[in-house]
Amino acid sequence: MISVIIPVKNGEQDLERCLAALRRSCYTDYECIVVDDGSTDGSAQVAERHACRVIRCAHSRGPAAARNRGAQQARGEVLFFIDADVCVHPDSLARVAEHFTGDPALDALIGSYDESPDSPDFLSQYKNLMHCYVHQSGNQAASTFWSGCGAIRREVFQKYSGFSEDYRRPAIEDIELGYRLTADGRKILLDKDLRVKHLKAWSFWRLIKTDIFDRGIPWTELILRDSNLPNDLNVQISQRISVALVYVMLAAVGAMAVHFRGLFLVPLLLLLVLALSSYWFHDWHASRAQVRLLVAIGALFGASIYFAWTHHMLALIPPLAVTLVLIYLQHKFGGGSRSRRVYTLLAGVSLAGTIVFILSFMPYHPMIVLPFVILILVLFINSQFYVFLGGRKNFLFALTAIPFHLLYHFYNGISFVAGSILYWTRRQK
Repeated sequence: MISVIIPVKNGEQDLERCLAALRRSCYTDYECIVVDDGSTDGSAQVAERHACRVIRCAHSRGPAAARNRGAQQARGEVLFFIDADVCVHPDSLARVAEHFTGDPALDALIGSYDESPDSPDFLSQYKNLMHCYVHQSGNQAASTFWSGCGAIRREVFQKYSGFSEDYRRPAIEDIELGYRLTADGRKILLDKDLRVKHLKAWSFWRLIKTDIFDRGIPWTELILRDSNLPNDLNVQISQRISVALVYVMLAAVGAMAVHFRGLFLVPLLLLLVLALSSYWFHDWHASRAQVRLLVAIGALFGASIYFAWTHHMLALIPPLAVTLVLIYLQHKFGGGSRSRRVYTLLAGVSLAGTIVFILSFMPYHPMIVLPFVILILVLFINSQFYVFLGGRKNFLFALTAIPFHLLYHFYNGISFVAGSILYWTRRQK
């Protein structure tokens, strides 16, 4: 018997879809326990309508405590944790049961997000596909646990006292448990075919905040605490090298900008306008965030025109404008599959040509190639990820993802420094 445990806080809409998907499971020997972590909406009522056992918490103590509370009342031999914004596939529970029945030595099991995230906006597609790629390229002998789609034998979970309730927000409580398990030689398997659909819609600032404060900083502290930095998932050696190279590249860009007194910045501003415009066209909707982004793009475009005029580089503007129009048409008027392919091809060719044309205006100096060599090296190191995105979406999507991925490496460096400072500061107390 499997006990499916779902913590929820004010997530009735996603929970409705989560539980509906669970009821379509081909494996029927399970119970569902929903722990309502102090919700003020109808989450508990949704769970009751789906005949789940509901545990109500008067006050929110975070998902770690909620999962522990559900595990205390579970009757199944295996605890299967999923998030309220996750939809299992019909065969998910069957795969879990098969693994634990077929391998008595198996202590825990984790899966992966699938390749078709629910939210259609660019940022949500990018982030959720990135999470999918990380797990699809991870080691089968997993180095940690994951509560978004993770199962563990109940007796093992009880022996290790469950999740650490020091984490009051959704953070790395699952990773911390996984580190304790692997430190004792427990067997955790990553089944890349155990897939679930993620319903989460990301905003830009929510993504930054989550990656830095809920993931990067506490994960750094955990790594330093346990002296455990596996070559797996988000902390692969290639990712650590990418972080270092991004900072070297930024230092080189800064040096060139100072040396050439702004001339070097004109092409970079235009490339930034291209990337942000593609993102805005993809996700346009009437919201304050999108209006603010449009204002920022307009300001960047205005600054680009001014600097181009100052440095006699106005020839850059017409091809940039044509490319922006084609990208807009590809996103807004390419509804049919054939027309979308045509617009995507035209926009891709125009974009590639415009980028080459912009780069041809770079001032001549032997050192000017340094930041671009570093950029190419970073892109090469992460090329499989971009190929993955291009295969699941298209060329323009993968290209638009590059600046966001570089930003990801940049703030991972910030997270590591901040987490290290916090760790050593707390040790001194």
